Amino acid sequence: MPASSETPAPLGDARILDSWQRNAAPWTEAVRERRIDSRRLVTDQAIIDAVLARRPRSVLDLGCGEGWLARALNEHGIAVTGTDAVLALVEQAREAGGGDFHALSYEDIAAGALALRVDAAVCNFSLIGGATVERLLREVPRLLLPGGALLVQTLHPRVACGDAPYVDGWREGSWAGFGDAFSDPAPWYFRTLESWAHLLADSGLRLAEQLEPVHPATSKPASVIFVAELAA
Repeated sequence: MPASSETPAPLGDARILDSWQRNAAPWTEAVRERRIDSRRLVTDQAIIDAVLARRPRSVLDLGCGEGWLARALNEHGIAVTGTDAVLALVEQAREAGGGDFHALSYEDIAAGALALRVDAAVCNFSLIGGATVERLLREVPRLLLPGGALLVQTLHPRVACGDAPYVDGWREGSWAGFGDAFSDPAPWYFRTLESWAHLLADSGLRLAEQLEPVHPATSKPASVIFVAELAA
C-alpha cells in the first residue's frame, strides 16, 4: 500500500536536507538575533576560540548556514570559504559577507567539487547525518594543507543521549524551545564518543584534542569539540 501524505519520511540524510530547506528563514533569524541560549552562552565562542588557537590563515566552513562563523573569523583576518547544501542559507551568507560562499552538498564535496586547500576545516554542529557525513570526512584530508586540522563541534554524546541506549543510530529531532516558526525537525545520527574517534581515524585523521565546553547553568558539557590532524 502506498504511503499517505501524512506518513513521515523515514529517518535519514534526505530528510535532514528537507528540514533545513523548510527552516532556513527562521533559523537565520534565530541565529542573528542570538535566541539560542547554549550558543550565546557557550558554544559560539568555544568554536571561535578553538579555531583561533590553530592560528589558521584560511578556513573552510562546512555546513556554514547563514555565515555567522565566517563573519566572526573574518574579523580576525582569516580568509573563509563557506559551503552549505541549502541555497537560501548560502544566499543569506553571501548578502552578509565575510567569506566566499558556495551552494554545495556534502555529496558534491565528497565527489571532489571543491578545488582548494586550507589550514583548517570546521564543522560546527553540521555533522548530523549518517552516510553523507562518512563520505565527507573521507574527503577532508585532501582539503587540508600540511599541518592543517579539522575541528568538529557537535552535541556531547553523553549528554545528548538522554534516556536512550548509548549506541549509534538515527534519532528524531526537535525544535523544542525554538518557537512556532520552525517545523519538521531534522532527524540526526547519534554517535558515541568511541564511534566519533573511529570515524575520524577511518577518514585518515588523528584525534589531537577533545574539548568539552561546559554550560554555566547546568555545569554539564554543552558540546564536544574534536580537533583532528592529518594522520602520519
